[in-house]
Amino acid sequence: MEQFMAMLNESENEDSPPTNLLDLAGQLCQDLQSSTPHLEKLVEAVIRCRNGRYFLTNIHVVRACVSVHIHKGQHDAACRLLEYCKAEEKEELVQLWHEIHYQRIMKKHQTDSLTSLQKFRCRKRHPPPLSICPEGLKSRNYSEEVRQCLHRFAAEVTVNPDKKQRERLAQDMNLQPSQVYNWFANYRRRQKS
Repeated sequence: MEQFMAMLNESENEDSPPTNLLDLAGQLCQDLQSSTPHLEKLVEAVIRCRNGRYFLTNIHVVRACVSVHIHKGQHDAACRLLEYCKAEEKEELVQLWHEIHYQRIMKKHQTDSLTSLQKFRCRKRHPPPLSICPEGLKSRNYSEEVRQCLHRFAAEVTVNPDKKQRERLAQDMNLQPSQVYNWFANYRRRQKS
């Protein structure tokens, strides 16, 4: 840690920190995960340094910064950090984004865990920004064409297709038979209510 701090001070006047310093920061963040006070000191030094943005290209540094912000209850700061970081691991950034919001809701409701439904609602209310999820969240809904075909089958044939009918529909629409089965089960449930 002392070696890193010395190297960080030496590189303060350079345009960008040397690669070995960036790598050392990532390694230290991994090593200090379980030591909150040392990790906080490291994160504070990285964020306050003039070239702090360069360190946010390393996913381990980003993860450590987010962890420290969450620990301090600084959820908005953690979100801003993710929005402007330049790490390449976009999927992990999205997971961190969701984790920030899960932690915020757990703190609000004073609970240690969330149900799957609470997590789903949280992800819907707080989608990740385009900067970390440029393609947007994947939709779990079927295309309009698939939905029309399923509705037509339900209206014209039956709302309770047998196994062969489900398999044929699945094959025609490039779905799994279980997806067709679940769609019809949900459709019948919606019709009752």
